Amino acid sequence: MGILNCTPDSFSDGGTLRTVEEAVAKGCAMVADGAAWLDIGGESSRPGALPISGELEISRILPVIRGLRAAGVTIPLSIDTTKAVVAEAALAAGGSAINDITAGADPRMFAVAAATGCPLILMHVAGTPRTMQQQPAYLDVVAEVMDFLAQKCMAAMAAGVARNQLFADPGIGFGKTVAHNLALLRALPQLGKALDLPLDVGLSRKRFLSTISGTAYPTADPIGQPLHTLIAPWCALLRVHDVAGTMHALRVAELA
Repeated sequence: MGILNCTPDSFSDGGTLRTVEEAVAKGCAMVADGAAWLDIGGESSRPGALPISGELEISRILPVIRGLRAAGVTIPLSIDTTKAVVAEAALAAGGSAINDITAGADPRMFAVAAATGCPLILMHVAGTPRTMQQQPAYLDVVAEVMDFLAQKCMAAMAAGVARNQLFADPGIGFGKTVAHNLALLRALPQLGKALDLPLDVGLSRKRFLSTISGTAYPTADPIGQPLHTLIAPWCALLRVHDVAGTMHALRVAELA
């Protein structure tokens, strides 16, 4: 899953795509590099980020969705949003999935997914992007994340979402310390099995990796790319910034 942030303030690539044409070209390049899915975001979810209006978010992503479809991109385009109104507009414009980091905090989100039959990614986050890294604490992070996602899965299905529409994301880096992130990574095999859902996981350019390794902030992501090869057996989707680099790492891992 290639990450396409159409935002001025995302944590590692905000403002790099200054026009719709640049965003469409970037998306097409990721498809050419091997992306099987693109995830388009119009609102930053970096630590400390402030919310924006649905209108502004829609204005950022709809031209990109339309541009990608006009350019012949046929793979799934998921919309990274927490707002049902944004999801509705994006799906009507050519989007094909919803990636909700709040797992249905908007009470209408499940209804939108149910009505359209589109894939829905449910992610765990502690708090909001503005507050999530302010002293996150758990008694048992694996058990609590698993329980949260199981409850959200049941709530989505109660609202009419089919189980085969659902993906689960443990939310690496979203309201977690380094220790919490590592515990969740170790638990990926049991997490997917217990939830009986395909997993979507992103390690791309996560700050905790540079904290562990002692390297500079990983905008080039030399750590995330090889790490994705280690978790790939338990994931249906790998959410990455550098599709080409990750694909190279995966091909090498397949031959090792």
